[in-house]
Amino acid sequence: MVGQSPPCEGSSAVLLEPFVHQVGGHMSMMKYDEHTICKPLVSQELSFYESLPLAMRQFTPQYKGIVSVHLKKDSLGNMMLIASPSLDNATSDPAVKLWHKYKWAAGTGTGGERAFGTWSHTQVTRTFKESCPGKRLLRTDLQYCTDSLLEDANGNQPERKSYNPWGLHCHRQHLNRMSSKHNENKLHQFLLLENVVSKYNYPCILDLKMGTRQHGDDASEEKKARHIKKCEQSTSASLGVRICGMQVYQADTGHFLCKDKYYGRKLSPEGFKQTLRQFLCNGNHLRMDLLEPIILRLKALLSVIRKQSSYRFYSSSLLIIYDGQEPKENTAPLDNHLHFQRTNCTTSHGTHHSRVDVRMIDFAHTTFKGSKGNHTTYDGPDHGYIFGLENLIKILQNISEGK
Repeated sequence: MVGQSPPCEGSSAVLLEPFVHQVGGHMSMMKYDEHTICKPLVSQELSFYESLPLAMRQFTPQYKGIVSVHLKKDSLGNMMLIASPSLDNATSDPAVKLWHKYKWAAGTGTGGERAFGTWSHTQVTRTFKESCPGKRLLRTDLQYCTDSLLEDANGNQPERKSYNPWGLHCHRQHLNRMSSKHNENKLHQFLLLENVVSKYNYPCILDLKMGTRQHGDDASEEKKARHIKKCEQSTSASLGVRICGMQVYQADTGHFLCKDKYYGRKLSPEGFKQTLRQFLCNGNHLRMDLLEPIILRLKALLSVIRKQSSYRFYSSSLLIIYDGQEPKENTAPLDNHLHFQRTNCTTSHGTHHSRVDVRMIDFAHTTFKGSKGNHTTYDGPDHGYIFGLENLIKILQNISEGK
């Protein structure tokens, strides 16, 4: 069945795929097309995108519209997500059907269960090769993704199979929730957003939870206490930022090195700094060429955030992105006699500034004056977010200066 797509009605049918470059978060992100991802709609996040200040648009994904989705099972028991754009959709895409093959049985320990059974409350550090090439992945059966991601053009699998399982983990959990709580006729709305990593061949992504407070105004006392504890026990309290996920391409192995949110929660301030340095290391050397453009973009974002009165970006994330396929000018092979450790990379000072990007994401708990819902109205900028940005810039500047 590998390589066979489910029957689709109409020439405009689109296969919705798990977004394999999702490194953090808990909501399932799905690939709509090469340049668009979609995620479950939260009214507060929609409100943010609909009233987004002009100055912030360069630092957020482009909002493209809404799709309505409902579940449907075929005669074999496979679950499909069928969707079509809403009438008020901001995108010009035609009506589509989004098909999803769903084959795992919860708790059976088979298929996808093998891939995800050890994720809860464990630190998972894995490497993976370039995952789910868009032109080759014809369906989103999780067993297909986990077992067949790495097939070459002839359908042969390499000796070593490795991948970043976080996005697939979120996808599986989300569909389990949808299938258990809702019937097939229940409509679910999803946001269509720009795929901010689509232009990168080997997207290296750092997902940072920003600010000293993570709970929204609508959080229950139990949830509030839980988030406060997470902040107090992590670098959120001391630095105003903590790592929620990471993938960085290792040129020496041809794999991505991955870290998850459980790893990030355990880091001390010094561990955070070392991991930030690791994010800039390609397995051969430290990507010094990235530091100046990243710092400049963070400073530009800081200037914008300082001017946004009443905004509180609770539980939002900041993505730092660059291409793991570096310019030829920056390549510097290691000395054959040098014993290399990823945490102690040599440095390479390239003359060419690589493409980098910095984007804010996840606004389900963002509040501002005039936002929908009964939320507290705040004065001035988000000082917790600013505190995190300032510390992040300072750490990167120290790395740049060799400290």
